[in-house]
Formats: sequence, structure tokens, C-alpha cells
Amino acid sequence: MFETLIKFFKFCDEENRKKFTGSIIVGIFNSLFMALRIGAVAVMLRGVIATAKDGLPFETKTIWTSFAIMCVSIIGGIITRKITAMWQCEGGYRTCAKKRIEIAEHLRYLPMGYFNENSLGEITSVTTNTMESVGDVATRAVMMVFQGLLDTSLIIVMLFFFDWRIALVALASFGLFEFVNLFMRLAVKNISADKIRDDAAEIGKVLEYIQGIAEVKAYNLIGKRSRELNQVIDRRKKTLIKMEMRCIPVSNLQSLVAKLSGVAMMITSIYFFLNGTMTLADCATMLVCSFMLFNALEAGGNYSALLRIIDLGVSKASAILALPTMDIEGKNEGEGLPLASAAQASSATPSAGDTPATPPAPLIVAKNISFAYDKKKIIDGISLSIPEHSTTAIVGPSGGGKTTFCHLLARFWDVDSGIVTLNGQNVRDYSMDNLMQNFSFVFQNVYLFHDTIANNIRFGQPDAPMEKVIAAAKKACCHDFISALPKGYDTVIGEAGGSLSGGERQRISIARAIMKDSPIIILDEATANVDPENERDLMAAISELTKEKTVIMIAHRLKTVRNADQIIVIDKGRIAEQGKHNELLAKGGIYARFIDSRKEAVSWKL
Repeated sequence: MFETLIKFFKFCDEENRKKFTGSIIVGIFNSLFMALRIGAVAVMLRGVIATAKDGLPFETKTIWTSFAIMCVSIIGGIITRKITAMWQCEGGYRTCAKKRIEIAEHLRYLPMGYFNENSLGEITSVTTNTMESVGDVATRAVMMVFQGLLDTSLIIVMLFFFDWRIALVALASFGLFEFVNLFMRLAVKNISADKIRDDAAEIGKVLEYIQGIAEVKAYNLIGKRSRELNQVIDRRKKTLIKMEMRCIPVSNLQSLVAKLSGVAMMITSIYFFLNGTMTLADCATMLVCSFMLFNALEAGGNYSALLRIIDLGVSKASAILALPTMDIEGKNEGEGLPLASAAQASSATPSAGDTPATPPAPLIVAKNISFAYDKKKIIDGISLSIPEHSTTAIVGPSGGGKTTFCHLLARFWDVDSGIVTLNGQNVRDYSMDNLMQNFSFVFQNVYLFHDTIANNIRFGQPDAPMEKVIAAAKKACCHDFISALPKGYDTVIGEAGGSLSGGERQRISIARAIMKDSPIIILDEATANVDPENERDLMAAISELTKEKTVIMIAHRLKTVRNADQIIVIDKGRIAEQGKHNELLAKGGIYARFIDSRKEAVSWKL
């Protein structure tokens, strides 16, 4: 139990740990105020019994003394309980919020391979269910268990001032209660891991079903997919029922022990009174205490079954935060600064009459790089130089490694061997944030967030004024259709941009890239899924985006490839061919066959 409490405290950040520590300190005072009720009862009972025994009139002073002690107990208890509850809630929910942000930031710097090896459901479960448990259940369970132990301990200590024998009975009962509570925690030890596993599986399957609902309907897989989803939901239901069925018998036994402990205190107190070794006042006080002693402990004991779930949840969140990230800081101070933007580069162009400078070194260089995923070699010894302000087209068979190669250049993954340099410097020496400032991406499948169109465009410059957003949209040929929407740039689009067409989403992503104004543009089959009606606007947007930029494009369309400064054909993780359009056509190899197949496809008519 205490290991879980310690782990939970370590999981919290320093600020919220102070709140929990403060709530414990205030909780001690709360327990003292609760224990004062015993004193108030004792004063009243002794006054009543003494009056009845001696036949004297009842003293008003006794009433007011007992009343004063009870008032202090109640008012002090209310104030301290409010403070502890507020600090616990603030600490729990703020810890939850900060850890979600911390996990999100940490995920930014993990290699992309992590997201292939781990399901979306697993990550989502940790950031939702697990963090919800930390913010709500964990706070309540941890603090109630601790408060129950504290209240009971202080009451037992106070009992020693009345009668040490009854205090020993209470202490023995406390030990028996904790022994039974140990079985409660053991009962859920293994099933807790199953619960967390089933939580992640259910979320993953629900997300998969929703995201693939179009394919499920199109291929009439509703029955099959529904069965799979129902099976996962049913398995989680059975796990939860199994957990409850394990806890209920032990919980009832725990409650029985608490009640019998009170009975034992009552019987012992009456016995001591009858044999003359305890006064009537103390006996009556002990009878009242027997009802008070285990209330807090019993409530906290029932929550102790959740400690194992909290322990595993905190471990899962900590495991994500402990995953080794890519080197996100530049190795040497001052290195890894972003390259100049296109506007800055043009301002540095030498004027007429200046002595021509030495041709610059290639902007991006890959030297014998290799990369494997799950022991499968994806990139196998590729070497390539990409000059500044040039266009490099990458083509080749599907699955040949084109996209992976581009991801290695931008350090979405680290190469297994070889080196990638940007402006003569190893990309690993750049800080990750500065490295990303050099690249803008336009992917085949565009993801737009559930936010306004303006904010989706602003991702490149979050603080950009509206004038810049509109200017970027006009360059990307999307101002007209945005203006026609109900709220224009303030229109909130559906998650993933589902309320827009494919061509519209592509142009918004290009506007986003224009806004970022990075010197290197990577186009990953950006025109692959665009209909002819949108193609003209999209090509105009890409032309505006790539002005005075270094462009790396993965493309299947002839018109986007033939004018490239160099064409790279990647097949089975290697560079099969390299050169300009006419040179590669003359070779009659993979590229020539690729062009022939494109021409044949274009010539098809219905």
C-alpha cells in the first residue's frame, strides 16, 4: 500500500506534490478535530453520571464545556476537510492535465516507429482512462485510504488516555482489519492488469471501427466488425464483473471485521465495568467510541481495492514518459539553428558585379544510410546529394522505401547506419524543434484538426495575424471556397477535415506550409488523390509554395516529375536509377517503364 502511495507522490510534479503534502498535514489536524468528539462526549457523560450519582444539580458549565469542545471539533473538521478536499482535487486534476501535456510533448520526440509498434488504443487509453483515474479515482482513493489510517490511528492513541486495555483491543482490531484488507488488494492484483489491458483494447477497437466505418459498410463487413467490437466490449464487461465478484466477499468480510471490532470494544468495556476496573463514565465513553472508530477506516478500506489499478496506471504513464526520445537538443550550443527562409535567402543574393561565390555545398546529403523496421531492411545503403533550391523527384514501385527515405531526411526516424547532413551538419546535432523549422510537409492524406480553418492554417505561425492567414490562403488557391463557407475563416471544420473535399484539404495544408515558410518542402504524393477539377488550383498552390525552395517530391504523375532537376528511382530500398527525365528514358529501365505505364493510364477513356 505504502509503495503505491510513494509512487503516486513521485508521479506528481513538485507543485502538486506540495498540495498533497499540505493536505496530509491539514488532514492530521482534521483527525485531531474528529478525535475531539470523544473528549466532548466524555465530558458530558462524566457530568451526567456524577450528577446522578451524587444527587447534585447538573452544572451548566459541563454543558457549555462539552458544547464548546464539540463546536471546535465540528467547525475545525469542516474547515480542515474543505482545505484537504480542495488541495487534493486541485493536485489531482492539475497533475492529470500536466501529465497529459507532458505525454503529448514527449510523444512529439519519439521515433515514428513507436507509433507503428503501439496501437492508437494503447496511447489513447493512457491519456484518457489512466489520466482520468489519476485525476479523480487515484486522488480520492489514495487520500481516503491515508485519511482513514490517520483518523483511526489518532483515535486509538486518544483511547490510551482513557483506558489502555480498550486501546489494545482497538489496536488488535485495527491489525485484523488491515490483514483482511491485504486480501482485498491481493484479490485484484492480477485482474487489475487485465482491466487496464481490456480498457486499451476496447478504445483501440472502437477507434478502428469508427475510422474504418466507410470500408466496413462498402465491403459489407458490418457483421464481422461488429462481432469483433462486441467481443472486446464483452471481454471488458466480464473482467469488470470478475473484479467486483472478487472484491465483494472480501469487502463484506472487511466490513464484518470492523463491526465485530466495535462489538468487541463494547463487550470488553462492559466486562471491565462489571468487575469494577472501569468507571461508568469511561465505559459509556468507550461504548460511544466503538461506533466512531472504524467509520473512516472502513470507507478508506473499500477504496484500497483501487490502489492496484492506480499503481498500474501510473506505471503505464511513467513508462511512456521514460521511453527514450531522439536527441532533441543540439549537441553543441549555438548549433542547429534553422536555415534562412526564402525571403531571407533572396535578400542575401549577391548583386550584379559582385565576385561569384564558390558554389555552395549540397543542402542535404545522405551518406550510405540504412534503416530497418522490425528486422526488415527498408533502406539499404542509399547515398544522395540534394542541392539548395533544386527539385528532386522520387519515384519507384510501391513499398520500395520512398516515404521512409524522406522521413529519414527529416529525422522522423534515426538511420541505423550512415549519416544525413543538412547544410553540412549532422541532423542529429540540430535540436529537434530547430530541425523541424527547416521542413514543411504536404502529405497525400491530410489531417486537419477540429478547429477553425484559420487556426488550421496558423499552425505554421500560431500568432500570425489574420492578414497573413488570408494571404497564405490566397496563394494556396483556397481563399474563394473558404470565403463561401458559412463563417468563412472562423468555420469550424470536422475532425480530420471530414467536412471538406480532398482537394480543399490539400490546399489548406499547402496554405499551412506557405505560412510556415520553411526552406525545404517535402511533397508526399500530394496530388495523388485529387480530381481533375481541383488539380489546376492545387498545382498553382504547389507552384506558389515551392518558389525559391528546395523541393523533394514523391510523385506518380508525369507532369510533376519530368521537370525535376534530378529524378531518383528507389526500388527495394536502393537507388536503382538516378538522373534527369530524358536520361532515364534513354536507359529503358524502371523509370522508362513507369512513364509508359503512366501514359497508358492517361490514355484510357470510358
